Amino acid sequence: MALAPLRKKRATDEVYESLRAAILTRSFLPGQRLMADELCEQLEVSLTPVRHALQQLAVEGLVEIHPRSGTYVASVSEQDLSETFEIRLALELLAGKRAITNWNQLAARRMKALLTALAKPVRSPESLKQHEASNLEFHYALFDIAGSKKLRELYESLNAHIQIARVHATEGPTLPALTDRLIQEQIEHEAIVSALENKSLPGLEEALRTHILRAQTSLMSAIQARDAQLPANEPAKNQKRKRV
Repeated sequence: MALAPLRKKRATDEVYESLRAAILTRSFLPGQRLMADELCEQLEVSLTPVRHALQQLAVEGLVEIHPRSGTYVASVSEQDLSETFEIRLALELLAGKRAITNWNQLAARRMKALLTALAKPVRSPESLKQHEASNLEFHYALFDIAGSKKLRELYESLNAHIQIARVHATEGPTLPALTDRLIQEQIEHEAIVSALENKSLPGLEEALRTHILRAQTSLMSAIQARDAQLPANEPAKNQKRKRV
């Protein structure tokens, strides 16, 4: 895997954004060692911004820095994933409560436009990528309507860990399974918007809980299916710690 050289101002933030994107788009896989000198060469930057960027990624939990051992892309355990979804649910319930108070015509138009985008058929890797982007934007929109920058920042951090877990899941569901999942997902999204429009807090809490817990179950099932296919000679430390 080769990173594109940075052509803009060589700042820590740009190095951080480049490395973070490489992790979340599967260019760097969980457990992969990151060599600072190689990153410097590929990005055409000095060692200082790379080191600072890796420290930022470590604070965010996307890389693990082990003294005298090296820096590695983080893995996520099943327990980590369970706790992440638990916190995600709490954040979205809080954001939903605030979003109901702030709900207006502009918010309604935005959410309905996203529902329309999410209803488009997925028949290729490109359309799946676009669907995933719209799905993420749907949840970001909830936090934007809630009017809390801090809640959104917390959600973005949690979502990064969920994306890492997805890297470890199976390569992807079959088309029939994906179609069934997307149909269910659309029903859940519509229920969320309907509850917002009706300003029904109980309805919104139920819709969010149903959607997020179903997503958790789906991801955990994919990870367990992946684990069942692991070769017998996989490193023992990975199997023992049940890293996903």
